[in-house]
Amino acid sequence: MQLTGNIVLVTGGGTGIGRGLAEAFHRLGNKVVIAGRRLELLKEVSQANPGIEYMSLDQGDAGDIRRFAIELKDHHPDVNVLVNNAGIQRVEDITSGGPGTAELTIAINLLGPIRLTAAVLHQLLGKPHAAILNVTSALAFMPTAPVPTYCASKAALHSYTQSLRFQLRDSAVQVIELIPPQVQTALQGQRGFEGMPLDEYISETMTLLETEPQADEIVVKRARGFRFAERDGAYDDIYPVYNEKMVAAAKRRP
Repeated sequence: MQLTGNIVLVTGGGTGIGRGLAEAFHRLGNKVVIAGRRLELLKEVSQANPGIEYMSLDQGDAGDIRRFAIELKDHHPDVNVLVNNAGIQRVEDITSGGPGTAELTIAINLLGPIRLTAAVLHQLLGKPHAAILNVTSALAFMPTAPVPTYCASKAALHSYTQSLRFQLRDSAVQVIELIPPQVQTALQGQRGFEGMPLDEYISETMTLLETEPQADEIVVKRARGFRFAERDGAYDDIYPVYNEKMVAAAKRRP
């Protein structure tokens, strides 16, 4: 991936990994546009980083994605990098309650990036150095029981990303999957889960993008154990121990 001279769109750019990536690309001299539902957070990022622009986007709403794509083409026709980062993570008790949380999670975490990619792909196909970066999770490869639909949505996005990459193999659009470990962001709330410091994750990710410009996946060191657990024959040993720990932590949450 070309790291400079881009016009980068980052969804979920108001907080967490999205904000970290947006600011990192901005520091490299790229023009950055962030998008999300909470305009006050987007405005805060823009004010802290003069030059970053922001747009409203409810990724869980198919109609709003269509509206957003039209406005994006009108105001930022030269966007050549799409970072599908926006997502939610909710604790679910599968044994009680309805599927509302699961449906919302799938709408935002899976249908959202699929719909947005489809809506802006025609813009990217005409650019010489285009890229789509899909942010999945190490939990796509080592699901944690308290957040089952989140893990399922990220596993599905991983699969979609592979197919997207293959279908675009003869185009100028590079498809990259970012696979973070658990990172210290507001996504996990106050559930007491340990995570990689956000600044460290962003720094290592940007270094990997620079040193491995043709990589299909960007996997920081802390995520490799989960990402490659099945390949390395470690999945059956890690899964029960890890999930007992996560269930215990979820029970202690406020």
